[in-house]
Amino acid sequence: MSETDLRPFRLHVADAEVDDLHQRLARTRWPDPETVDDWSQGVRTQDLRALAAYWQDGYDWCRFESALNALPQLVTSIDGLDVHAVHVRSPHPGALPLLMTHGWPGSSADFLALVGPLTDPVAHGGDARDAFDVVIPTLPGFGCSGKPTATGWDVARTARAWAELMRRLGYGSWVAHGGDWGAAVTTALGAQRPDGLLGVHLSTPYAVPAEIPATLSAEERRAVEGLARYAGPLGGSNHLQGTRPQTVGFALADSPVGQAAWIYEKYQSKTDNAGRAEDALGLDTMLDTISLSWFTGSAASSARVYWENSTATMAGPRLSLPVAVTVFPRDLPRMPRSWVEAAYSDLVHFREAEHGGHFAALEQPAILVDELRTGLRGLRG
Repeated sequence: MSETDLRPFRLHVADAEVDDLHQRLARTRWPDPETVDDWSQGVRTQDLRALAAYWQDGYDWCRFESALNALPQLVTSIDGLDVHAVHVRSPHPGALPLLMTHGWPGSSADFLALVGPLTDPVAHGGDARDAFDVVIPTLPGFGCSGKPTATGWDVARTARAWAELMRRLGYGSWVAHGGDWGAAVTTALGAQRPDGLLGVHLSTPYAVPAEIPATLSAEERRAVEGLARYAGPLGGSNHLQGTRPQTVGFALADSPVGQAAWIYEKYQSKTDNAGRAEDALGLDTMLDTISLSWFTGSAASSARVYWENSTATMAGPRLSLPVAVTVFPRDLPRMPRSWVEAAYSDLVHFREAEHGGHFAALEQPAILVDELRTGLRGLRG
């Protein structure tokens, strides 16, 4: 078998590993509670205790495993690393291939709710002319992809690997979408412009000016304040993952509640919720990501995406190929249209959604499906 072969894949976690998780949860050594009545010191004890109790006694891992395995998956070796991907072809002829990349702390499973509507729009009240083939790779070091054993897997290298994946799948022309680190990879793809890439859609536009203007509109001022909040009070996990990812791995590798707290805090701070992250995502969705991170032991290897790209900023490369952008109201920072228009000379679509936060695919899958259809429609044919 050649390293470049596309090998079928199915996720399987042994019952013994699930039992071990439950035993560890039951033996959790809890710290003293926080001394405030909000999330300003981090995850609140009462909320994490409730999450852990449900994880131990109510959450069904087999449900998630079955949902992922209901979709065609593959693994292929690219640049010395095994890359996992979900690959679903549309039943409609002429479907446009769409590469979708997740961010931290997610995986290809972030897009499970989008697969059906994107590949078979007719079955979901849409038009066959909006059909996509979907390719959803998992970032290096995350979930079911391989873990790099050497440095160098930054977003530019990942983008080159994604272009090679699309070539191996036989696609001569295609489009790409990303949010969070997935948007960074997609932006790198847009800058590299590999053969076949027609355009991109971003739910996290890297559009901050290289120099912030002295005079700002109200929207631009809000973005600057959001950048400061993201880098300051909400930037603790990002800073540690960008500077000491291995220490993060040691801290989380032996504690499922530690892993849960690390991811829960990120969901809490960047979702469009009514007080708790589970208001926006639901406990099951949160625990799907947390459980996959736990069972694949990817706390350190996924954290390294911050270390590998420690010099990256929200002022990404300016793009000249067709770009569609959807901004979600509770994203942080929320990019103003003026900055987006300056960053992308061929902006083919821009919309500010009414609901949703940073994790658009998990929070508002229907809105994101509609935005992908609308924003990329002009690139077909």
